[in-house]
Amino acid sequence: MKHNLSVGDKVSVLDEAIDGTVIKVDRDQITIESTHGFVMTYFVNELIKENKMSDLVNSFSFKSLSDVMKEKSEPKKRSFVKEKHSKKDEFVLEVDLHIEKLVPSTRGLSNFDMLNIQMDTVKRQLEFAIKNRMQKMVFIHGVGEGVLKSELEFLLSRYDEVVFQEASFQKYGFGATEVYVKQNPNR
Repeated sequence: MKHNLSVGDKVSVLDEAIDGTVIKVDRDQITIESTHGFVMTYFVNELIKENKMSDLVNSFSFKSLSDVMKEKSEPKKRSFVKEKHSKKDEFVLEVDLHIEKLVPSTRGLSNFDMLNIQMDTVKRQLEFAIKNRMQKMVFIHGVGEGVLKSELEFLLSRYDEVVFQEASFQKYGFGATEVYVKQNPNR
């Protein structure tokens, strides 16, 4: 697939309020750093390149020379948080529910059909995780209008052995739900 994105391009994410700069191009996967400093990877068809004129306007800085010199002389403080992980927590099943990841084409599919495909995927993957004693999984549903998220939460609430919450904002943004499967020792 030929695309016109390259490192340094300013882009916006379709269907999400995220803008950023391309920092890595790997075939059809583009890694961006958002304006808030988060690094995220998208497929080319999920991004739109911003107008060159806006790049030109944004490149001008209206700071005084003393402000710029002050920024250069003060080292930026960085914080590091070391997370401890057990071997069991290392693998997290991530299921991307964006419809374009589940079917080769959405042509001829109604919104209802697409939602059913997505929810069938959720059921199948959740049953797989329970059967294989996986403790944690993440469903990536995106932000959108919230229909898929609502259906997902309704389905998950029907499972006694499942607890769920918003997934890590730093890793997934607003559009993901983290699911924990309570392990029954008698199974």
